[in-house]
This record gives sequence, structure tokens and C-alpha cells, in this order.
Amino acid sequence: MKKIDTNVSLAGIALKNPVMTASGACGYGLELVPFFDLSRLGALVVKGLSVRPRPGNPPPRIVETCGGMLNAIGLENIGLEAFVVETLPRLREHRAVVLVNILGESQEEYGTLVERLSREEDIHGFEVNVSCPNVQRGGITFGSDPDMLEPLVRFLRDKTERPLIIKLSPNVTDIVDMARRAEAGGADALTLINTIRGMSVDAESRRPDLATVVGGLSGPAIKPVALRMVWEVASQVRIPVIGAGGIVSAEDAVEFLISGASALQVGTANFRNPNACIEIIEGIEAYLDRHGMNSVGELIGSLEVAQTAAS
Repeated sequence: MKKIDTNVSLAGIALKNPVMTASGACGYGLELVPFFDLSRLGALVVKGLSVRPRPGNPPPRIVETCGGMLNAIGLENIGLEAFVVETLPRLREHRAVVLVNILGESQEEYGTLVERLSREEDIHGFEVNVSCPNVQRGGITFGSDPDMLEPLVRFLRDKTERPLIIKLSPNVTDIVDMARRAEAGGADALTLINTIRGMSVDAESRRPDLATVVGGLSGPAIKPVALRMVWEVASQVRIPVIGAGGIVSAEDAVEFLISGASALQVGTANFRNPNACIEIIEGIEAYLDRHGMNSVGELIGSLEVAQTAAS
């Protein structure tokens, strides 16, 4: 195989390839250390972090479904100080590009996280979670109302010079409008999509499979929705889009890149195959070589669409 340039510049962050972990799918990334060198990733997106520790929702909070899984973890995490004192030093040892997913119930909580984490070295940017469907309170309020989203992004923009990536919810009327408003507020990039609201029922007991009844659907079942939204948004904003939702193979990843994603995240696939990210990285390189391409940049946004379909 010839040498393929897989480097991507994302909101000023130099990535050696476009493949990231998705927040929440592999904890703080240290869980993957037994399987591969974390520095091989384009970036590691850690589990969502709040100012104070959160216990999350009661079990059962994960259930397998046809083509994916439902989760209602409820943003369980160790909290800001434990992450800075205990986890971040261990992540530094692995020389990975680290993006911290942050969440809050108010502008002030988001602001506290950004200000505190901006004082730490080796945090390359923030992914702002405004789209979790599994909690009764929190960022979903910002992610479902464009008139709240834009001021939040503007507020955070004033608190850090590091890249701000806004993770958008598919559970909205107009994803393009939300993307534009995030961009107007000063976002450097967008991640889409987060999970889709769904539920599962045990027919024998006539009870819901999740303690919260409703959870977030992820995995291959949501890929067509994610792919469509990435294509719609990438053509309407000037900032890069990170595609997420149902990526389990290199072919899936290539489809997102072709549709306009500048990078991508792998989530649910890690539960089945901890080496999924590495296999996808290698698969993208093989695809580029097979098609006579020298760089991943030639692939991004290369979808050929008939004029009638695009209009």
C-alpha cells in the first residue's frame, strides 16, 4: 500500500486521522489501553463531564435492540475535580489528542467547566453536550431551543480560546437551523448526531426494559438518519462537521466522509469490538489506496448528487 495522507485539521486541531471515539462509549479512554495505543486515534473524546459527580439513572439502563442499543445512563461521571486530579494525568501518559465532553444544567455550570479545564495542558478542545435525551434536566434544553443554544455558545466562546465543538441533537424540528445558530454563536465545529429517543418493552412482564422508560437509541439503526443530517448540515455551514451515529465499519466511515463529514466518531461499535476504531482507521486507508486517492481530504464532501436531488 502506498503512503496515504490521513491527516485532518479540525477547528485548528491537528488529527493524524479522522477517527475519534464517541463520548460515553469507552469511559475516559483508559478502558481501551489494553487493546491499542491511544495515540493512534485521531482524537479521544472522553465521557461527559459535569461540575459535580453524577450518579446517573437507576438500572436497568442499557438494553440491546435490533440494530443497536438503548441507553439511559443519565450522564454518570466522576465530576470535574476528580477528572483533573486523577484521570487527566493518566491520559497525558498516552499522548492522545483529548477532547473533553462537557455538560451542565445552566450556562454557569458550562462556563465553570470551560474556565477550569482551559487552565489544563493537553486538553485540545471541548465538545459541548447540549443533546442528551436521557436526563430530566440538563443541556437538552439548550440543544432543543435555538434561542437558548446561540447565547450559550456565545457565552462559552468568551471564556476560552480552545476549540468549541457543539454536539447537536437529532430530536429537533430543524437540525440545519440549530447548526447555523451554533455557528453564529462562535462554534468551531459540530458533532451530529447524538442518540434518538426510543423505548423498549418486555412483552411478557408488560414493563419497560429501561428504568427511565425512554432512552437514547444508538448503533447501526440510526445511521441513515445521521448520514442524512450530516449531509444537510455540512452543505449549509462553513465550520467542519463530525459525523456520528451507527458507524461500525470502514465503509460506514467512508460514507460519512463522502457526505461531508470532516471527521467521525465511533460509539456503540466499541461495545462489540474494542478494536473497532483501529480497524476503521486501517479500512479508510485501504479504501483510499484502492481508489487511487492520496489523502483523506479528497474524499471529504465528494458525494455526487443529481441537481434535482440537491435542490
